[in-house]
Amino acid sequence: MAQFTCRWRNVLICVYTPCFLMLLLFFHAGIVVCMRMAGVKAPWTPENPQFEAPGTLKNRGFAPLPQVFWRNDLHKEAFWNQLQLAVDRHFNPILHPNMTKKGLRNSRFESVVRQSFSEATKQENMRKTFHSLPHHIQRFVNHMLRRSYPIILQPDGECGTQGKDEKKPPLLLFAIKTAELNFKNRQAIRQSWGKAGWVAGQKRNSSVGEEVGGSVQRVFLLGKENSDDLGVNISQLLKMESKHYGDILQWDFEDTFFNLTLKDVLFWRWFSDLHCRAVFVFKGDDDIFVNTPRLITYLWDQLETLQANKSLKDFMVGEVIGAAEPDRADKSKYFIPERFYSGSYPSYAGGGGVVYSGLLAQRLNLMSRRVHLYPIDDVYVGMCMMRLNAFPVHHPAFLTFDFPGKEEKRPCSYHKILLVHKRSPEQIVRLWADLKQTQTQTQCKDIPLSADVKIKDKNLP
Repeated sequence: MAQFTCRWRNVLICVYTPCFLMLLLFFHAGIVVCMRMAGVKAPWTPENPQFEAPGTLKNRGFAPLPQVFWRNDLHKEAFWNQLQLAVDRHFNPILHPNMTKKGLRNSRFESVVRQSFSEATKQENMRKTFHSLPHHIQRFVNHMLRRSYPIILQPDGECGTQGKDEKKPPLLLFAIKTAELNFKNRQAIRQSWGKAGWVAGQKRNSSVGEEVGGSVQRVFLLGKENSDDLGVNISQLLKMESKHYGDILQWDFEDTFFNLTLKDVLFWRWFSDLHCRAVFVFKGDDDIFVNTPRLITYLWDQLETLQANKSLKDFMVGEVIGAAEPDRADKSKYFIPERFYSGSYPSYAGGGGVVYSGLLAQRLNLMSRRVHLYPIDDVYVGMCMMRLNAFPVHHPAFLTFDFPGKEEKRPCSYHKILLVHKRSPEQIVRLWADLKQTQTQTQCKDIPLSADVKIKDKNLP
């Protein structure tokens, strides 16, 4: 009798235990469904759901990569994010594993970008977001698909003005962003650090007397000023300047702050289409001072390492800005509303002055065709770099935010840098004359470049 009772108890446990567990499961699921229908967030749901890597990648000389590598939050309210999300998904090798590298190279990138724009703007929520944007952002959006503009003026020489009897490929091409009215800035550059032709570098070892040098070419990048705003048409003056110096590259688009990105994109295409053979490209503004001899020597040193490591195709160096946030101050010229772009910026090199390889310029040309234009030019370059899995190298001798503290007043301060931003034409000419003086060259000949320091995040575009 005891054995019979024990057997039935085991049967009841085996039958009713699974039923009881199923009831608990249904009860739990019912609570979750009711909470979601009522718009109540479950207490165990994280505030910012995302997967995180166990740490950051900290390679010496490179900006750290963020921990977050996949976000569940898709920035549904941000106009640019939604446009680019569709394009990134199209080229994602995880989502499209059958898409070969050859297929990626031969794809019509522009058609994918146009299709993503067309599909996104048909959505009611995207149309509402667009109409809520400031007028100048709406104006940018209305023209952001256009990538082709006629060339009005271009250099006579191969990829820019060059020195006489120069036959070898240039080591460096200066590509300087300027505007039609900035003649004095261009003239100061022509007379100082931007002279075309053979440029001697600074001696590497003063005791041995070893000296390096390289051929330099120059081109100025311009759009068109609005003649109605100026009250005068200066196109004839620019044509005369172009004929005399042969270093003007001008496109037929309005030269505004938000269109600075176009200068990058159109320059990359022009550079690639002409098969420019410059080993390095210096892209900068027309209000900077460059220590060209030191830059020539620095690039020769880098070239040896880059060729040995086969990393020339990824090379970009400047003042790297990491983990910057968009400027939300509506009075700032860098203002980007959250409804247009959400999230942090990728690491990027300050646009005042940056150097990258000619090979990278060609790769950026291709990648830019699958990245929607963005109003801030140096941030846009960072967006393209991130998608190339290439990262700018930080060097403290690139002073795109000027000298720190009282460093400028110290002896040989301008011999320790590669460039400094925000200098007038008069200052550029004077600084170049001081740099070339025999006395100062003797005093500062062995001074090293500014030492590497830890990268500081700057919340400035």
